[in-house]
Formats: sequence, structure tokens, C-alpha cells
Amino acid sequence: MGQASLAKIDRSTVSLRQQVIERLREAVISGSLSPGQRLTERELTDSLGVSRTVIREALRQLEAEGLIEVIPNRGPVVRALTADEAKDIYRIRAVLQGLAANEFVANADDAQRAALRDALEAVVEAYDADDAERTVEIKNEFYERLYAGAASKTLSSMLATLHARMWRWRMLGLAHPLRSDERSRESVENLRAIVAAIGRGDGDEAERITRIEASQAADEVLRLLAVEESDDAPTPTQT
Repeated sequence: MGQASLAKIDRSTVSLRQQVIERLREAVISGSLSPGQRLTERELTDSLGVSRTVIREALRQLEAEGLIEVIPNRGPVVRALTADEAKDIYRIRAVLQGLAANEFVANADDAQRAALRDALEAVVEAYDADDAERTVEIKNEFYERLYAGAASKTLSSMLATLHARMWRWRMLGLAHPLRSDERSRESVENLRAIVAAIGRGDGDEAERITRIEASQAADEVLRLLAVEESDDAPTPTQT
């Protein structure tokens, strides 16, 4: 399979390395670069118009984020999504995000609380517009504001690493043609309940609901993975 067509990188104030990382990350998350697809330095260099050094640095970053893996005698390939990985990541997400919600209640100031409420309304608007990419982007912003208000650099760093690995899962849950409309409503209700608990100063309740939201998100992703595996399975008439 040939490399997906990728637009050349613009020369700007943003570092070439960061631009390449973002371009490749988006291609993996969107499916333009499909699971199992090999990523060759030469083709990426030609497609993006940057040096092999920049490509190598970007690939190392994507490997650290869990988006690609290096296979002996093949080189870098896009990692496949697996149910076991999803379970692990979402269990960790539930614990860390729940802690962030609790710490937000203890440490956030009025401006941060207002910013979180604004982010919630933006999430609702994105869901109403049925725009998967925008919804993922805005939900990321919602959680980033939650982490900032938790006022823990260590926690924020751990969650940032986790989110880099979760983007594909979240896009699967939001953009899959068989995604559940009920799950979208459920997520909005959960986020509203988290913000309401924060408004009441109830950190334990905010943590509890945040963990529930992560668990329900995991259930939806695992359901969609099972659907895809079923679709890929050979029928009795196939050889």
C-alpha cells in the first residue's frame, strides 16, 4: 500500500518538527494512515517536503504516544487498536481524571470555574452540530481546563501523555458510523453533572461522575471494536 497523500508543510513560526508531528498524528487519528500501514521515511519526506531528520524525530514522538510501532525488518507502522489496550487506557483515565476533578474543587479559582462552564457549553454545541472532530477538540479543551484548575503539574503531565494515546479511541467513539446517539446524550449529561458537582463544592461527587464517564466511554469503544472485529471476520463461505 502506498503512502497516503499528505500536503506539504508550510514554513512558519511553528517548528517543522511540531508541524510534522501534528500532520501525521491527524492522519493516524482520522484513518488517512490506516492500522498496519508502513511509514517509510522516503515517502514521508517527499510528501511533506521536509528532511529525513525531521521525519525521524516526528516518528519517535508518535511511537512514544503509542500511535505507531517499529517492527523489526519492517520499520514504523501504524498501530492497530486493540480491546486490551483500550481497557487499560480507560481504567487509567478514570482514576487520573477523577482525581483531577476532585482537585479542581479544592484548588480552582472563580475564573477557572467560569472557563470550565464555558467549555461545557462549547461541548454541547459541538455535539449538537454532529461534528466529531470538533467535539473531540472541544472535549480536549474541557479536560485541559479541568486539569489546569487541579493545579498539579505532575497530574497534568501524566494526563497529557495519556490523552495523546487516547485520541484515536475518542475519534472512534465519536466518528464511527454505528456510534450510539444515546452515548452522546449520556456524555453531555455526565459533563453537566461534573460541572454541577464542582459548583456545589462536592469534590467526591465530581470524581465519582468523572470515573463513570470514563467507564461508559470505554464500554462504547469496546462495543465498536467488537463490531469492527465481527465485520472483519471471514464468513463460512470464505477461504
